[in-house]
Amino acid sequence: MAKVIMKGAEVAAAMKEKLVREVEDLKARGIEPTMDIVRVGAKPEDLAYERGARKRLEGIGIRLVVTELPEDIDQKHFEEEFSKVNDDPKINGIMLFRPLPKHLDEEPVDRMIDPGKDMDCMSPVNIAKVFSGDETGFAPCTPEGVMEMLNHYGIQLKGKRVTIVGRSMVVGKPLAMLMLKKHATITICHTRTADLAGTCRNAEIVVAAAGKAGMITADMVSEGAVVADVGINVGADGKMCGDVDYENVEPKASYISPVPGGCGSVTSSVLAKHVVIAAGRQNG
Repeated sequence: MAKVIMKGAEVAAAMKEKLVREVEDLKARGIEPTMDIVRVGAKPEDLAYERGARKRLEGIGIRLVVTELPEDIDQKHFEEEFSKVNDDPKINGIMLFRPLPKHLDEEPVDRMIDPGKDMDCMSPVNIAKVFSGDETGFAPCTPEGVMEMLNHYGIQLKGKRVTIVGRSMVVGKPLAMLMLKKHATITICHTRTADLAGTCRNAEIVVAAAGKAGMITADMVSEGAVVADVGINVGADGKMCGDVDYENVEPKASYISPVPGGCGSVTSSVLAKHVVIAAGRQNG
């Protein structure tokens, strides 16, 4: 059995305690931290995340506004509506639900968004800051959530061999940059990596972020490894599961995060953290 099951709720609770105090300080100065979720249409997964984010943000004292746009909105009107949110001085942070409907082009709003309000690293400015090690940029919430979890459980990265399975700009690549800044030695793998199993076995820390249910099996993990599962999939039984074959990997790991209830549940806490930081910066 794993030495420790890394539970997102425990990390989120610790973050909440600190964030509540910071929000109280801001409100004492007449500042109400406010975030706007921009949502095109009403996909069930977007609505589910929105409900969770609302509960987390409002529980900390952050005001949440939702800008819902029709699914058939054209590019011109989409950009106009996004611009209104972006220019609103009362809005400290913005999160756009992606992917957008296929008829909409995301690139113009990626370049339009104020980097200081960009809560999930849409802006090329924030992407560049993450890759250059500039901590004034907002990293994507999910990889930062992985970092919060590892830090909470006292897992040191300095000098450690880390294998990240997944090379997306949403998790894999920015997470590699965040870990490099903490002096880890990073290998990024993907579905075409030769000897993926051997590369994972050589790692002291494995992060699964490929988006394929159960692809990290017990033979791919060394005894005592730390395993962080970022994957969110629906298994053959219709239940949510991660990228790790949890049942068989868990006995070999020293620390492991479950799905659900692991890394994903820290993401909205990171979002709240970003809003609080943004509100503070925008108000001196």
